Amino acid sequence: MKKIITFVGLDVHKNSINVAIAEAGRNAEVRYYGAIGGTLDDLFRVVKKIATPERDLRFVYEAGPCGYDIFRALTEKGFDCAVVSPAHIPKSPADRVKTDRRDAMTLARLHRAGELTYVFVPRPEDEAMRDLTRAREDAKKAERVARQQLGGMLLRLGFRYQGGDLWTKKHFLWLSDQKMPLPAQQVVFQECINAITEATARVERLTQQIGSLLPNWRMAPVVVALQALRGVSLIVAVTTTAELGDLARFEHPKQLMAFLGLVPSEHSSGEKKRQGTITKTGNGHVRKVLVEGAHGYMHPARVTRLLLKRQEGLSKEVRDIAWKCQVRLCARFRRLVAKGKSHNAVVTAIARELAAFMWAIAKVTPI
Repeated sequence: MKKIITFVGLDVHKNSINVAIAEAGRNAEVRYYGAIGGTLDDLFRVVKKIATPERDLRFVYEAGPCGYDIFRALTEKGFDCAVVSPAHIPKSPADRVKTDRRDAMTLARLHRAGELTYVFVPRPEDEAMRDLTRAREDAKKAERVARQQLGGMLLRLGFRYQGGDLWTKKHFLWLSDQKMPLPAQQVVFQECINAITEATARVERLTQQIGSLLPNWRMAPVVVALQALRGVSLIVAVTTTAELGDLARFEHPKQLMAFLGLVPSEHSSGEKKRQGTITKTGNGHVRKVLVEGAHGYMHPARVTRLLLKRQEGLSKEVRDIAWKCQVRLCARFRRLVAKGKSHNAVVTAIARELAAFMWAIAKVTPI
């Protein structure tokens, strides 16, 4: 017996879920079912009521702070479920009314029409590693903010360090010899130093945890292979893989570049063609680490001792891709600089092509 496809839109919030149902067919009915509690038990009570042997239920909801529990629970029960990107839901400029009811009905209707952009749902273990890399990123940001606050205070009070690089052992010894003009300022000074020390220690702890948990992760072979590339350290490789999953799921490297927002924006009409800065859509965490890694290609191509160590045990195919990447991107970096391009534009262009070489390595690395 052929089943009737029924599309179910879920507008998910912390304490409530609004449910709408769209029957199959272009002009078929789209009706609002109602609002229920926000727990999985509440959802499955509704599923039990609307699920019948002749119905094929297909659920959809927006990605948001509630995570992927609903997706995983429904798929484990054998239901079809999709998670959509909120930023890519088609909306009319003339629509000025937004309610949970309308949102649920819109999701059901657009899911039926196939007009939604679906997001990649990571496995639980991949999401756990992603949480770890994001925690390290937050700790690094806290360290940077604490350093900026201390540097601003010292500059304002006339303390200037002339001994070379900042935040080295020599710099911290210099800081320990400084005395603030007033007791209140001395307290603030010491609290800033303590904040920097604590943030640095947290970054180190999280980095060690990433390294210790990596061998037991299913994506470890890809992470190790990606480090054959210049500028792709452990953190860059783990962050990219944890955020994006298997890079080989992209059919072409251009899709990966566009997904990361590293392609130029464009506004063309008729005979006019205008391209602007990069779109900056997609995953900003990966885009950030790739731009940081791209700085390594400003120097001539060479396989350093560190790269040799990272390439130990890797296949010749991976090492050949890594060397091809160096030769191309190092030359391209110099060529773009010679053309007068700004440093940021050059680094962004290199980051875009670096993503393509990472895709190529992922394609030849079995998981």
